[in-house]
Amino acid sequence: MNTEEVNPHLTAKIVVSYVRHHRLVPNQLADLISSVHRAIGQVGQPPEPEEVLTPAVSVRRSVHRDYVICLDCGYRGKTLTRHIATRHGLSRDEYRQRWGLRSNHPLTAPAYSEHRSTMAKALGFGRKSTTEVDPAPTPAAAANPKARRTPRSRPASKSVGVATETAGSPTPARRGRSRARSRRHPVSGRA
Repeated sequence: MNTEEVNPHLTAKIVVSYVRHHRLVPNQLADLISSVHRAIGQVGQPPEPEEVLTPAVSVRRSVHRDYVICLDCGYRGKTLTRHIATRHGLSRDEYRQRWGLRSNHPLTAPAYSEHRSTMAKALGFGRKSTTEVDPAPTPAAAANPKARRTPRSRPASKSVGVATETAGSPTPARRGRSRARSRRHPVSGRA
């Protein structure tokens, strides 16, 4: 159907019906009328064929050991993630979908990935630090469980003799006042 053959009364009926149920700013009305008129004119016509994309290089040749090639423009680099985001406005998944690539298609050069991996392993990334991991118990320490205990540190104000006597037994929890205070005379406060 050609746009010249479209009945203008049909376009007017559709626009009036739409305006009754929706709020429009006056400057949007002209765009609405033209888009409805164009849509009615395209009824019954086959859809326009989508643009067939031709890659800059074949998918098979886009991945080399030291670099990868962008299928859109032929850019060579160690990694394409930033390039496709800035130059083409695509995410990794959108780029792969656009070219019909598998989800595991590399966007980073294999040699670059290996280099980064060995560097990270050399720096110790991805491993627990040695302070968090308990060392394996020695056979002597495993036989005597009390040998692994460390004595509590005591304040310097207490005498050494008292600390050695009480180190073996736990100290009871205090309840408010000390016993020395509770033995005082209730009125005079003297012992």
